Amino acid sequence: FFFFFFNCFETFTVNHKMVLGDLSRKITSALRSFNSATVIDEEVLDDLLKEIVRALLESDVQIKLIQKMRQNIKDKIKFGEASSGINKRKQIQKTVFEELCKLVDPGIEPWKPTKNQPNVIMFVGLQGSGKTTTCTKLAYYYQTRGWKTCLVCADTFRAGAFDQLKQNATKARIPYYGSYTEIDPAVIARNGVEQFKDEGFEIIIVDTSGRHKQEDSLFEEMLQVSHAVQPDNVIFVMDASIGQACEGQAQAFKDKVDVGAVIITKLDGHAKGGGALSAVAATKSPVVFIGTGEHIDDLEQFKTRSFVSKLLGMGDMQGLIERVNEMELEESSGRMMDRIKSGIFTVRDMYEQFMNIQKLGPIGQVMGMIPGLGGDFLGKSGEAASKKRLNGFMVMMRSMSDEELDSNSVNKLFRTQPSRITRVAIGAGVRPEEVEELLTQYKKFAEVVKKMGGVKNLLSGNPGNVSQQQMSKLNASMAKMVDPRMLAQMGGMGGLQSMMKNLAGAGNMDMGDIASMMGQMGMGQGMGQGNMPANVKKMMKKKGKRG
Repeated sequence: FFFFFFNCFETFTVNHKMVLGDLSRKITSALRSFNSATVIDEEVLDDLLKEIVRALLESDVQIKLIQKMRQNIKDKIKFGEASSGINKRKQIQKTVFEELCKLVDPGIEPWKPTKNQPNVIMFVGLQGSGKTTTCTKLAYYYQTRGWKTCLVCADTFRAGAFDQLKQNATKARIPYYGSYTEIDPAVIARNGVEQFKDEGFEIIIVDTSGRHKQEDSLFEEMLQVSHAVQPDNVIFVMDASIGQACEGQAQAFKDKVDVGAVIITKLDGHAKGGGALSAVAATKSPVVFIGTGEHIDDLEQFKTRSFVSKLLGMGDMQGLIERVNEMELEESSGRMMDRIKSGIFTVRDMYEQFMNIQKLGPIGQVMGMIPGLGGDFLGKSGEAASKKRLNGFMVMMRSMSDEELDSNSVNKLFRTQPSRITRVAIGAGVRPEEVEELLTQYKKFAEVVKKMGGVKNLLSGNPGNVSQQQMSKLNASMAKMVDPRMLAQMGGMGGLQSMMKNLAGAGNMDMGDIASMMGQMGMGQGMGQGNMPANVKKMMKKKGKRG
């Protein structure tokens, strides 16, 4: 599966707008300059901190928080006391990582829902923050993970609020409750929550009214709804575009109602997102999700260490592995492996892999999890165009007959009988040239997959016994398929191979494997076990014990 995913970038040219992309690029650039320094001394550290401080200021982070972070780093790095056994480069990298984590982490464990019982979540916030849309996104998030979710519209102030929620919920196939006649939001909220509790729903999300500014009437209404439904958690939805002003907003709401968590929206499109994240952390309110786009699945769970890891260009290996594990590919992967060993790869097999890639979620988000890659360095077309092209290929494949889908020589079949191309094009509503493009793409995958199956020991658990000549030929074939920009970014063919090997065999990875992989991908100058994110360490140790 990983081989197929990494080789799909010729098919999917993505221009995903990475969350805090400008901040990430500036800090990553500063770290690259730091890594290239021959001697690590106080002057080099000052240059690194100067660039990081400038990047954070441009992202609207409060200057008092930046000064504290800078001083903490300076205090922990003692050049005069350094012993010869300490790798100063690693120590500085680790310290920068930890201090950036502290900047956006309030140190408060967020509330978590309990399965098989009603969990009432009440949303509050100012008008225009994306509150109603985020309600649906959160309901959809839990729904796709096996929870029974629903929505209650208690917003009677904004015209069209119930219509908006109803439209969003209908598209996502989420049950909803609201009223066109009742004007008391507390009554609507109470009736809706009671109804859904009786029907056995597990996640009950209540949307409340917002205002254009912080008015006493807004807080009074919030309190009335809160008393009516007795929520298990109150989530404050905040617009990232206001930057560090988020702190005042979050604190004002927290003083009036028991805000348990925060969701920050529009983080994909505003340079002030860093200020918003750090300001909220200063109020000791945990950020639980961040909005990264307009689509219903553009909602990411916020985990501090994973977020900072991606910000520094280190990716999020834990998140990537967890996301693939959630897909439960074991059974289909086993069948696919048997077919590859036999030299069989059909259009139906390619369709199945396309389906798996869709399950991963937005392609740009996945790219941000890959060490060395950001979500914004590929291609000219956007995420929507990438999805459209993928869906177009799948529609064409669904227009094929069983004979065409299961043939091991489908290109020959279409070449000798051109009428098949015309028939598939008409059935899919596309031009014949697009069908030919699909067949060309299939041919490239089939050639490499069949070569993999023909390399003795490669797929039999003994990859160390593969001859150098065989691997060279396979490498050459794979290199032709991978987008050269991505290949260069990942440290060449060695980096890509190392990543696929280690991700596919994540259960047997140790810290040496991870450090080696990052080194091959151009991230290893001083990148070792000492400054690997703790969540990755913990996960790998746990997986290693199971293995």
